[in-house]
Amino acid sequence: MKYVRMVALIGMGLAVSGCATVDTASRNAPFEAPSAAAITPSMKVESYQIRVPNSLKVSEANLYYPSGDIVWRGEPLGNRHSQVQKIFEDSLARGAAGSNGKVPVLVDIEVTRFHALTEKARYTVGGRHEIHFTMNFLNPETRQPVAEPRKVDATFKAFGGARAVAAEQNGVTQKSRISNHLAGLFQKELGIGAAARNTAPPQPIAMQDTAVTRNATPLLSGNNTSSLY
Repeated sequence: MKYVRMVALIGMGLAVSGCATVDTASRNAPFEAPSAAAITPSMKVESYQIRVPNSLKVSEANLYYPSGDIVWRGEPLGNRHSQVQKIFEDSLARGAAGSNGKVPVLVDIEVTRFHALTEKARYTVGGRHEIHFTMNFLNPETRQPVAEPRKVDATFKAFGGARAVAAEQNGVTQKSRISNHLAGLFQKELGIGAAARNTAPPQPIAMQDTAVTRNATPLLSGNNTSSLY
């Protein structure tokens, strides 16, 4: 009996020793830092391309909430794909104006939804400007990614009723609000500091149309983006 009891005690001691060894090893394991690929580099926008696919459905129905990927009434009736692309081009050029990072990038944007207010909604209950897109950051030469792509939901509250009327009387249109909102959002996505934003705040789009596109370099043309050119 004494022999059996001694063997059992020895076995328990070895088991405890084994647990302690495993615990010590885990405590001393080195901390694994995030991979370099997950870290967003400091970027400088050298060029951009905006894609508004023809597959996006346009609705001109004057309903509170029409079905469609593109609902846009902030400009005269025309090529809505082209109008949306121009808004993104101008807004991105303004938002990227203060980028001075070390990594040159081509910003590639694909619009997936641009749903502003119809006349019926704007002058009654109001609503939201629903804007969704994907941003890719590519090497300008190789077209290889330099940062993780980002799916951006830029949705924000729209004016409605008397507030919409008063805003328009003061020159604040759907187009100017959306353009300013996107310009500020692009600054944030590109990591442009508060100092740059304070020294060069976004201006209403009507004041910027010529200046913002002069230094930009749209890289895609033809029907592979939208029926623009």
